[in-house]
Amino acid sequence: MLDLKLFMYVDFPAHMNSGVLVTCADDIELYSAIQCLEFNKPGFTALAHPSPLSVGCSHGVFVLEREDELPVCDVEYRDCLYFLHKPSMEMMRRSGAIFRKQEEEFVYTDSAYYICHDTMGMLLDLFQEIGPLRCEIDAYGDFLQSLGSSATTEHTTNTDNVTTKGKDLVEVRKKIFQHLKGTQLNVIILNHSKFYHLGTMEEYQFHLTIDQCLREELGLQTINFSCCSPAVCENKNMCVIQSIIHPSVKVCEGSVVEFSRLEDGVEVGRGSILSNCWVGRRLSIPSNTFMHSMAVRFRGRTQFVTVAFCVHDDLKKATLDPANVSRLEVFGVCVGECVSRWGMSMGDIRISGDGSVCNLWTCCMFPVCEDMKTSFSTTLQMIQAAQGYEIVRLHKHTLLSLQDILQQKDLETMLKFRHHLHHHILQEITRTKHQNKLSANVLT
Repeated sequence: MLDLKLFMYVDFPAHMNSGVLVTCADDIELYSAIQCLEFNKPGFTALAHPSPLSVGCSHGVFVLEREDELPVCDVEYRDCLYFLHKPSMEMMRRSGAIFRKQEEEFVYTDSAYYICHDTMGMLLDLFQEIGPLRCEIDAYGDFLQSLGSSATTEHTTNTDNVTTKGKDLVEVRKKIFQHLKGTQLNVIILNHSKFYHLGTMEEYQFHLTIDQCLREELGLQTINFSCCSPAVCENKNMCVIQSIIHPSVKVCEGSVVEFSRLEDGVEVGRGSILSNCWVGRRLSIPSNTFMHSMAVRFRGRTQFVTVAFCVHDDLKKATLDPANVSRLEVFGVCVGECVSRWGMSMGDIRISGDGSVCNLWTCCMFPVCEDMKTSFSTTLQMIQAAQGYEIVRLHKHTLLSLQDILQQKDLETMLKFRHHLHHHILQEITRTKHQNKLSANVLT
């Protein structure tokens, strides 16, 4: 994904004054008007894409200065009055953010944005004033909502879209607003661009498998730089990326396998996502399952944890009372029922962090293991137990949450795993080409 993002923006610096470009890790913007883009205005300059109102509800929306004509050119520059962060339909209508083309209503949503050098200096001064940070700052919601000629402080006390509601958040937001008040928010409208959001498990799976639009735009194949026989794939509506897959493996429709090694006899159900996994022999992954293995530095050494969810699970659904964590659902079953099937009680399940946020993100339920294969198989047993197939005993394992894992991740070890995959695949491709060349010479 990082390579793709860099490729998307590779031409920007030639059209950009000194400054900083901010982009999300979970979206892809496609456009063809690079030569027309200029990032040379003071303040912030944001890219804007025409989107349905439903997309606007879960993204940022620009309220633009109204002009006599609807934006129709490939690229247009407009001033922004203010910015809405994940607004409701009513708010978009009330603010005048909605445009109409024939019978179709749409809004302009955000993606990447540029900050000029002088404004970055202002932000560094702000950081010195409020540091060290004791709350999470949103580079979109907290910065962009402070910009524009009509921006107000209303957003500073609205925490509806905040996952971690630190006690200092409102005060820090007010300071950000005071520092950025009056700063320009310039918008570059890309009328013929395409915006793809891959931020949820369902979106990622859909765009890489079932939906052909993004795949055709990027030239994605069913099998991409992998050691994988076409016979492994049930049909073309699936995606394999930089993986080593034994010829006896079966991967079903709608599934994504990336940066993984699958040994003989493995079966991957429909609509599943395997990422960074080493899957041992004859294991069967249920349909609609997401699994991702990570290395962590734990108790002074490298160990491994595999997280798993149903692709439909709501990781953000939270409860204020830790006692109600048992009512959250994972794999379609309440956490309390899962815990009993794992041979434990709710008292064995810790909530990471300061306990102010109780959701699947902070729920400590993923076992720490010595190696990647054991980590994967142990978590797979958890899934099977949660779905009623067997009872497992996890009381001897240390359990971590997703929050814990990200704080203790061992990126160097995971990069080594990916490097080994890449090296092996490259060797295999070279060997196959050499064999094909020899065969061709023999035939001639």
